[in-house]
Amino acid sequence: MAKLTKNQKAVAAKLDASKEYALEDAAALVKEVTFTKFDASVDIDVRLGVDPRKADQMVRGVATLPHGTGKEVRVLVLCTPDKEQEAKDAGADHVGLDEYIKKIEGGWLDIDVIITMPTVMAKVGRLGRILGPRSLMPNPKAGTVTLDVAKAVKDVKAGKVDFKVDKAGIIHLSIGKASFTAEQIRDNVTEIVQIISKLKPASAKGTYFKSVNLSSTMSPVVKLDTNSIPGL
Repeated sequence: MAKLTKNQKAVAAKLDASKEYALEDAAALVKEVTFTKFDASVDIDVRLGVDPRKADQMVRGVATLPHGTGKEVRVLVLCTPDKEQEAKDAGADHVGLDEYIKKIEGGWLDIDVIITMPTVMAKVGRLGRILGPRSLMPNPKAGTVTLDVAKAVKDVKAGKVDFKVDKAGIIHLSIGKASFTAEQIRDNVTEIVQIISKLKPASAKGTYFKSVNLSSTMSPVVKLDTNSIPGL
């Protein structure tokens, strides 16, 4: 049998893999069992009692995390010339239209979020086969197709995230960094879970929240007791 490393022993001493932890404890514990030398991302996995194959059970939404994600979000704004300066002043990393559409068609995707305008969606639409599989396609429901591009850029930079349930019925999302305080992680978890709760499809039967787990990069899962999350 392979010997446990020093870090693995430390994790085993702190974390009971079979136990569900109250949110306050889980937020602190996910930091304590993180031993990466870099500032690891803290992720949440929410398994829902829905069937994503049915259109009326698709769960998708947007949330603005109180403390942001801790990540520098690279934003591309595809807009008409009259909106370019507005987008730049709001903090967009890349601004333009035709030249960026050509770059994307050529394989450039050095971005995290794309914001565009309804008036240019006819041009942006042809990128669907490239952007869709990477969850980069602008969507009015996510607030990334709008005439107020400045507000959209500021919202994204401030911690606005777009999420949707995958084919397995799971929502996976980065909600912070290991350098966050336990209170910041707690607040972000509370916000996202409460929003997911409000999006419960009327046709979904049985238990809605099947499991909620926290983890950080290269670290074990901390199971949450959903009853400890305010508002649920």
